[in-house]
Amino acid sequence: MTESAATTGLDYRIMSAQDMPSAYALTQVLKWPHRLEDWESVQRIGKGVVATEGEALLGTAMYWNYGDDYASIGLVIVSPERQGAGIGRELMTRVLDAVKGRNAMLNATVAGQPLYEKLGFVACGKIFQHQGTAAFQPPLVTLPAGERLRPVVASDGPKIAELASRASGVKRDAVVAEVLAQGSGIAIERDGELIGFALIRRFGRGYTIGPVVASDTEHAKALISHWVASHGGMFLRVDIPDGTGLGPWLTELGLVQVDTGVTMVKGTPPKEDPQARLFSLVSQALH
Repeated sequence: MTESAATTGLDYRIMSAQDMPSAYALTQVLKWPHRLEDWESVQRIGKGVVATEGEALLGTAMYWNYGDDYASIGLVIVSPERQGAGIGRELMTRVLDAVKGRNAMLNATVAGQPLYEKLGFVACGKIFQHQGTAAFQPPLVTLPAGERLRPVVASDGPKIAELASRASGVKRDAVVAEVLAQGSGIAIERDGELIGFALIRRFGRGYTIGPVVASDTEHAKALISHWVASHGGMFLRVDIPDGTGLGPWLTELGLVQVDTGVTMVKGTPPKEDPQARLFSLVSQALH
């Protein structure tokens, strides 16, 4: 890349744990909801690049490898006063070089979509961000005979990772382990076999519900309802892929749609399992 406003006087280097307070401060300026703990969590399982000028951190971009075939990219941020100078493109170029050989996925804002298209990404779906405080207790969703809700226990980790990997089409072991370490889970069990789950953890202003994996919309509602009912008066966030059928139901509960993201891929989209569907993301960054 030729020297330009994106490189002159700036240092691009590998992100470290010591950068987390500055990255957190950057999202505070942008009024993003991330806590310092949220940054520390994603940094533990991912890698990244930062742009600095002297002691000031001006931009970030992170990536998470899922096996040998896929990676997701997120938290691509540039300080407001330095946007438009090519820093974001330079960060993305370096991250794409780091994940070369893998299919790369990300969830873009509508404003960010043109940059990613120039870098070879193609839109392949949408994400709808729902959040708020539930207006009332959700009605009980009755499960079929032989099925029951139960808390997730430590020994469920491998099965949850397997279901999450089938639902997303990428290897999710590290992500699931991190989320379980930070939060709690509820599972649907059928005749002794775990067939679906919903995890919840602290994030931003309150709690985020995800990932949620189930065979169909009604089972997903049963899982999400549990967490909504047990977190009355608390701020909740759910990021749902297009086609789940959950949007109107979440809105009725008081978790209204506040934003739309564009799911993009550079390469081949992952192949998802129709018998174990993803109804809510871990986060838009982690996909």
